[in-house]
This record gives sequence, C-alpha cells and structure tokens, in this order.
Amino acid sequence: MNRAILRISLACLAMFVLLLLNINYVQAFETNKLAGEPGNIRIFDQQFTYQRGSIVATGDGSDLVIAKSVLIKGTNTYHRVYPYGPVYAPVTGFDTIYSQTGIEATENNLLAGTDPRLAIHNLTSLLTGKQKQGATVAVTISPRAQEAAYNALVNDGGHQAAVVAMNPRTGAILAMASYPSFNPNELTTFDGTQLNDTYNKLVRDPSQPLLNRAVTPNFPPGSSFKIVTSSAAFSTGLLANTSTTVAAPQPLRLPNGNFLNNDGDIPCANGNPPVIEAFYLSCNTAFAKLGIKLTAPVLRDYANKFGMNQTLDIPFQVEPGLFPEDSGWTDPSLTAFSAIGQFDDEVSPLQEAMFAAAIENGGTLMKPYLVQQVLTPSLSVIQSTAPTAFSHPVTPEVASDVSQMMYEVTHNPAGTAYQTAGPPATSIQIYGKTGTAESGLTPQESPDDAVFSCFVPGANPIAVGVIVKGGGFGADAAAPIAVKVIEAYLGHS
Repeated sequence: MNRAILRISLACLAMFVLLLLNINYVQAFETNKLAGEPGNIRIFDQQFTYQRGSIVATGDGSDLVIAKSVLIKGTNTYHRVYPYGPVYAPVTGFDTIYSQTGIEATENNLLAGTDPRLAIHNLTSLLTGKQKQGATVAVTISPRAQEAAYNALVNDGGHQAAVVAMNPRTGAILAMASYPSFNPNELTTFDGTQLNDTYNKLVRDPSQPLLNRAVTPNFPPGSSFKIVTSSAAFSTGLLANTSTTVAAPQPLRLPNGNFLNNDGDIPCANGNPPVIEAFYLSCNTAFAKLGIKLTAPVLRDYANKFGMNQTLDIPFQVEPGLFPEDSGWTDPSLTAFSAIGQFDDEVSPLQEAMFAAAIENGGTLMKPYLVQQVLTPSLSVIQSTAPTAFSHPVTPEVASDVSQMMYEVTHNPAGTAYQTAGPPATSIQIYGKTGTAESGLTPQESPDDAVFSCFVPGANPIAVGVIVKGGGFGADAAAPIAVKVIEAYLGHS
C-alpha cells in the first residue's frame, strides 16, 4: 500500500515540476510569441494602453516624427497619429485596430514592444513601474526631399504618379511619394464600423489612393530602358566607346517585315550617328537595332543585374521590374521593342531610381532600404542597417560611358531634357534619361506615360526615378518633378 502511495506521490510531484517548468518556459520564452497571436483578446485590448513606438524620418539630419501614439486626454488609451498624413503614407502605411501596412506592418513587433529584443527593457519597466513603450523606428527618408516630391506630384495636374529618390552609394531611400495618396489618420479610429466604412470607401475609389505607386504597379520604362540596352552593348563589346557609330535608319524595317519609327518619325541625325548622339536624341531605331543584335536573353540578363525580375524587401516587399522570358526570345522583332522599353517591359519609380543609382555608383547597385536603425525607449540601438551591394551590373568603365551619355541628355542643347533638367532649368549638374512610354491606348484614351531616371554625383549624391501616368513626354512631365526633389534635398532654391 505504501509503495502504491509513493508511486502516486512521485507521479504527482513529477507532473507538478513539469507544470512549473512549462509555466516558467512560457513566461520566459513564449510571451512575445503569444502576444503576437491575432486571437489574443487580452493583448488586443492592452495594445492601446501603452505607447506604440514612433516612426522618425532622419534622412537629412533631422528627426521628424511622422507617426506617433498620443494619450487621449482623460483616459489611459493611446491613439495613433500621423502628423503629415498623406505626405508620408507610402512609407508609414497605417496601423488600425485590425491590421497594419507599410513600415507599421513590417516593424510591428518592434513598434508594439513585443519583439524579444525588447524583453529586458519591458522587464525593467515592470520592475520600476514605468509605462511600457514600443521601439522607435528611424527611417532613411529626407523630410526635405519627401515634402518636395509630394508637393510636386500634387501640383502636377492630378496625374497618377510617383517618385523615389535614393542615395546611390548606400541604397538608403531618401523619398518615396505617391499620388493620389490617403490620410492614414482617417483609419486610426477605434470604431470598427466607421473604420470599415472609411477603408471600403478608399478601396472603391477609382483613383486607388491606397496603392503605393512608388513600388507598384509597374509601368513601361520607355526610352529610359536605353540605360540598360547601352550597358549591355558596351559590356559585350558591341559598342567600343561613346563615339562608336550606330545604324539609325528611319524607319527601321524589322525582321518580321513591320516598321519601327523614331518619335515623330524624325530622322536620327545623319542615320549613322555616334551612339552618344543617338542616346541624347533618344533615337528608337538605333537602340532597337542594338537590341536585335544583343538578343533577348542578353538583354534580360542585364535587366536582371539592374534589379528587374528580382525579389526585393525594403523592408516591405516591392514588385520588381519585369523583363519576362518571352520578350522577343522567339521573335527578334519583339526584342527591338523591348530594347527601347516597350512590349512587355515594366518598371516602378524605384526601379528607375535603381537604373540611375547603379551608373552613378560606378556600376555597383546597392540594396535599397528604408529602416536606418531601431532604438529602445532608452535610446539603445538594437538594429542598424549596413549598406550592402545588391549586384554589379556593369564595370566602372561602362558606367563611365553611360554617365557621359546621360550628361549629354541634360547638357547638350539638343538633348531631350536640356530645357527641363539642364542649365535652363537648374544650376545642378544632373545626369538623366527621359522616357515616353506608350500606354497601349490611343492618345485620346490615355496619353503616353512620362518617365525620368537621373542622378547627381558628388559628395552628397542622389538618384531619382519619376513616372507620371498619362503625363506625355518624360522631359516635360517627369523631369521637372525630379529637379524639384533634387533641389530640395541639396538645399538649392
């Protein structure tokens, strides 16, 4: 009898010890995991009783708070506030009682204070009786560049458009503006019915204000893709240098018997110009012919090196530029169109900025990123982003050749962007390439999309990509927006 009681006692003791171990394990190691479970009602209710971390723009040396939580007077409840609303919405996203987007989503555990790296700070707060707080996320955005970008889009005449600016030496994103935008403050209500009504209204809006056009959807790059075509031609030896002459007939008879024309059916110089002249005049037939000689697989290979068809998180996932495998692989005539940024080619403003950034940085494309660092409430740095190379599309020598041609686009009086991004428009030395991309519709249904990819070298470099849907000529609609962003970032009036 005593042995049976002993066995039962030992079994109960073992189960009790296991229970204690499990409780301690859960408290020590599972707290943050359980706190992040969507069905945890207790945590759902508690999340508004402490201060969610701020999002701060630090790109030009300032510390501009672009998202914060403030205590509602007379309560113990915090309310999310976006001081600049639609200006920074593509970056911050929104934080609602149900979900998050943008930086609010990708850094949610840090902002909410549930990340394991904040466990010590949370324990200290518990012991000292201080209020729990989330971490502060410092983003790379330059307030000067961001505000200039957004204002330029607003004043452009109502076109759907977007801008991305980045530091070509580091990959830090300096501006990410999209228009039309939305005001995330309208989505921070605690009233579920009101939230649903507001959200559904935004979703049904035909102008799609919730869409971050800076990273998606994609648009045809038009002639800005000639940066890639030129890079491939120099790299493969098809072009020896910028003085190499290229055939530029008007029109160009394609292998399938159809014809491809220059813009306005205008002859390209004498029909056999140096490639640098064909580039700053943006002759379609010259680069279409180069594309046919390069072949579609080679063009796609270089497009990939510039970041197209590549998965990219910045930290939220962005839709990559597209140069599909069927872009002229079986029909060289279609390759001709791909080589001038038409057919199935698709890009975003971020991709356009990446084109220019790789050339400015001597042929090395840095990985774009938005989060510079994360700080605990006691200002200890728990995460910091180090610049990393994404790819090496071209050699420094090829980058130099393409740079020379981009310089002529804005500084040769015959260059397509001379009047709008050259000396008549600004004193800043801008290197660029315009694009006027056919939308596939008639001009009456939708004018061409305007594209501009450019950079400014020097001690404080910047690369910019702009796309204006239905804007018409890239030089007229997109280039002036890029100039405003560059001038603001560099402190020029």
